[in-house]
Amino acid sequence: MVLPQTDTITAVDKQQTKQASDAALASILNLTFLPGIAFIWLILAIKKMPPTSIGYYHVKLGIKLNLIAFIALGVVSVLMVLLGGFDSAWTWVYVITYFTFVHTTFIILAVWALTRAWSGLKLR
Repeated sequence: MVLPQTDTITAVDKQQTKQASDAALASILNLTFLPGIAFIWLILAIKKMPPTSIGYYHVKLGIKLNLIAFIALGVVSVLMVLLGGFDSAWTWVYVITYFTFVHTTFIILAVWALTRAWSGLKLR
């Protein structure tokens, strides 16, 4: 049984899909294996794409997602340590639990963006 596709693809060619996929992959890499390096690639890639392309959308999405992740993970974790005390065991329980849960959430969002980019579609 074949399910009908509910999203409409508006003439997205293979080149745009490849650019979108590369952008989504860079977003995942920035969240996992290459933090910083992949983000620089996203910043440089946004200048090369036309603003109406699906690749531009996914680069912009990746930049936003990674900036929000940096704030949610880095800034909030540092605040938790500063406010909870560096020597308190409970502070580290909260920080590690928070960091693991939120980091996993951002990775799942980036993987979802990658699957949408492979299809040449935007997130809903």
